Amino acid sequence: MEDAQPDPTVFASHSLPRDPRLLATVTNVYLGTRVYHDTLHVSGVYNGARGSTHRAVLPSPLNVRLEAPAGKGAQLTQTFALDTNTGSFLHTLEGPSFRASQRIYAHRVLPHVLAFRVSIARVAVGSRPIKVLLRSAFSPESPDLDLHLGPEFQGFRYLWGLTLTPEQPGGPRQEVHMLWTPVPPALTLGEGEETRTWDFLTVVGGSRVEAQACLNEALQLQATGSLYAIHMQAWAQFWTGCSLDVAGPLALCQAVRSSFYYLFSALPQPGTSGHVSHGLSPGGLSNGSQRECYWGHVFWDQDLWMFPNILMFHPEAARALLEYRVRTLGGALENARALNYQGAKFAWESAASGLEVCPEDIYGAQEIHINGAVVLAFQLYYHATQDLQFFREAGGWDVVSAVAEFWCSRVEWNPKEKKFDLRGVMPPDEYHAGVDNSVYTNVLVQNRRNLEIYEAVTSPRGPAMTWSMFAVGWMELKDPSRAQSLLDRNITNVTEPFKVWTENADGSGAVNFLTGMGGFLQAVLFGCTGFSSPHRVTCRGVTFDPLCLTDISRVCVSGIFYRGNRLNFTFCKDSVMVEVTAQAWPGAPQLEAELWPSGAQLPLLLGHKVSFPCSAGRIQRSLP
Repeated sequence: MEDAQPDPTVFASHSLPRDPRLLATVTNVYLGTRVYHDTLHVSGVYNGARGSTHRAVLPSPLNVRLEAPAGKGAQLTQTFALDTNTGSFLHTLEGPSFRASQRIYAHRVLPHVLAFRVSIARVAVGSRPIKVLLRSAFSPESPDLDLHLGPEFQGFRYLWGLTLTPEQPGGPRQEVHMLWTPVPPALTLGEGEETRTWDFLTVVGGSRVEAQACLNEALQLQATGSLYAIHMQAWAQFWTGCSLDVAGPLALCQAVRSSFYYLFSALPQPGTSGHVSHGLSPGGLSNGSQRECYWGHVFWDQDLWMFPNILMFHPEAARALLEYRVRTLGGALENARALNYQGAKFAWESAASGLEVCPEDIYGAQEIHINGAVVLAFQLYYHATQDLQFFREAGGWDVVSAVAEFWCSRVEWNPKEKKFDLRGVMPPDEYHAGVDNSVYTNVLVQNRRNLEIYEAVTSPRGPAMTWSMFAVGWMELKDPSRAQSLLDRNITNVTEPFKVWTENADGSGAVNFLTGMGGFLQAVLFGCTGFSSPHRVTCRGVTFDPLCLTDISRVCVSGIFYRGNRLNFTFCKDSVMVEVTAQAWPGAPQLEAELWPSGAQLPLLLGHKVSFPCSAGRIQRSLP
């Protein structure tokens, strides 16, 4: 299977992957699905008790295929493309007399809306009607919801229901309401018409009133011809303000772009607020049905692998992810009590309540390093934003103090060594349980000798983020050759043609693996720039110590957020350029670049580019 064009932002092919798990996803902060899949998921809607809880399956009206009438297929060329510029999936049929296309997207501005639009255009002289077929296998059924067809609303079909089983005994059954455009078996460009477009909407809400209100909002935009236009404009605005680009091999550029797209498509548009986050699961919102992609549960993957990338570009979304931990603190407190400890023990796998929902007890009891990942995310957020209101008034400090209380009750005094031990844990190396004083759980550090030792004994079947972290380590030690080889090894988890990541390089495990994408992005974002030395973002500033790898001549980072300032960076082999492009609020502190080892301090004024020879340094607040 070959790409139809070598574009790092558009992933196109003349055929679909044989494995349907590898189809492109279309997702926003509230809804997610894979193209041509019979299932969609709603953020935060789970079915099943405790360890059986999983994302509830809602039948997808978007599962529609565009086809040519019988006898016309041999004359047609078809292309399938994921266009990250517009956040949409495009299927095109082109023949001697017409071009037909179907564009599928999760609306960027209206998160309760999924849509597809079909267009037919003449490309040759003629006036005869042109017909295309729409193949739909939609059935209003779900294994997870008690669904009922209701009366139509303004010509839209209506389906509603409740989940079958609450996550916890006595808990609420969640409610879902869906309205959608009926899909006809065929569409016809009439005699004499040159072009025509049809829009098909799917709207989901937590109540009938909410679904109808969201539909009316979408219909108002549709009536002015701007429904798709404002979605497209929002994506254009996103890419203008937030991006990570490398000058290097096409495969690497595509891996960076696809990772950025799939991860950030699951988040609200920057600059918007009011969205409630239910956490990010390893396979994203498009996956997570029963026995699929960790059932849609939230792990440490969110806090350690995804969060650092999100924080650097999108602090509002980063805060929303932390608010998920605040809302589920009650469950974390109960988890600790169930294990006879004080404070809060965040679930190894959580869903809506924060209570442990891991199907196997040993992981929930022993993988306590999740607490370290959660608090690290809170710490990084504070350093980047100085958002004291979140910690004082919105529950941030409650989480930090409760985790500290857990650690104090979890350690055991070792009189012989005269130190505290953490005994009986399972580190990230899940091949071993009951470990005393795990290096990772106790510390979270290390250097060259550790890289040499652990790289040699790390399982080649490890998950996607394995080699990205080794690459970061070698970049910190200024070994570009070894770092490049590990980065190249990392992208073997990227599948064709839509650059969907799998958990393991052989294609097994979770798909649309946001965890692996997060690890890979950290290798580029924090490794090539040196933002990772020593701790990405600290109370003193953002450190940089760039290193261009063997195959990378330039790294451009646009939209880095630090203390109310937006910054662009360009790192080349011989030079660094920094520019403050915007300030998020009046009174945002003025920044400067302090260069090492010279100690030179360069003011960073709004709208002014500052260039200097390639060196290490720190972006920090200017002192009066």
